[in-house]
Order: sequence, then structure tokens, then C-alpha cells
Amino acid sequence: VYSTWNAFLALNRNEGKGQCWGYSIWGGACSDVDFTGVTDIYSGGHVFVALDKNTGKAQCWGPSAEGGDCSSIAFGGVTQVYSTWAAFVAWNTNTGKAQC
Repeated sequence: VYSTWNAFLALNRNEGKGQCWGYSIWGGACSDVDFTGVTDIYSGGHVFVALDKNTGKAQCWGPSAEGGDCSSIAFGGVTQVYSTWAAFVAWNTNTGKAQC
């Protein structure tokens, strides 16, 4: 189980399913997220990131102004993700390249 300030996520990696609850606008709504293959979950103040490190596919949800829109980030090769209240940084420790 993972959490933000206002929402929770329960992930079943074996089945590739997740369930969110809490305030929908702050990460509590994830019915559109495909959890198949997700290896890591990261959370910030009101957002979640579901990452498949094997494929570099990531999905983010929650308020876009707080990191809930990660469509401009290339997650291929990312080895670590760090969060603050309102942002994420995706870091490839092998190359030293970071994106936020």
C-alpha cells in the first residue's frame, strides 16, 4: 500500500492490478492506469508514479501542476525517482542524467 496526503494505492503486482481511494483529484482515482508490469511506485504530496523499469513505461496521476503529468519524461533507463511535495525527478544513475 502506498499513499499521498489524500489518497492510497493498493497494488497487486502478480495480477497487474491496482486500486486507489481517497480524494480523486489528489491521486485517489486510478481506474485508467494499467498496472501490468509495474516494478515501482513513487508518491508525492498528491500524485503517484507507476514505473516499469524493464520497459521504461511510466504513468502518473494526480494534479498535473504537482507532477501528475509525466508525459514529457523519458523513463527509459531511469534507476531512481525522488519526490517532493509538488515534483518528481527521474534519475539514471548510470549516466547521471536527471529529468523533472
